[in-house]
Amino acid sequence: MAFLTDRKRATGMGSAKSGTMHHWHMMVSSVALCALVPLFVFTYGYALGMSYEDAAAYYTRPFPAIVGILTLLVGFLHFKGGVQTLIEDYVQGFARKALIIGSICLSYAAMAAGVFAIVRIAL
Repeated sequence: MAFLTDRKRATGMGSAKSGTMHHWHMMVSSVALCALVPLFVFTYGYALGMSYEDAAAYYTRPFPAIVGILTLLVGFLHFKGGVQTLIEDYVQGFARKALIIGSICLSYAAMAAGVFAIVRIAL
């Protein structure tokens, strides 16, 4: 017969002590995206009707390249945090760990590919 207190039964089943930091990162990235997405739409929407040569010349300017890189980085970091929260809430067991690792790898791979593409055009 085990005489456990409520606190002893709950040990190991509660907070991972990172929820506040995760929430803060999501709030900061969402505020940053509120400013970056309109800049991204206006800078990249401007080049929609251009020929390839004109668009490549436009993207060699630093402002469109910096806006694109920042939007990609902040957007995929926000995506990583949101998907991780979704997986933690709805998936259990080994699948949770595998999906979190997969989503983190996917996010960083997409960030690297996007930054590489913009840098390649810009330089």
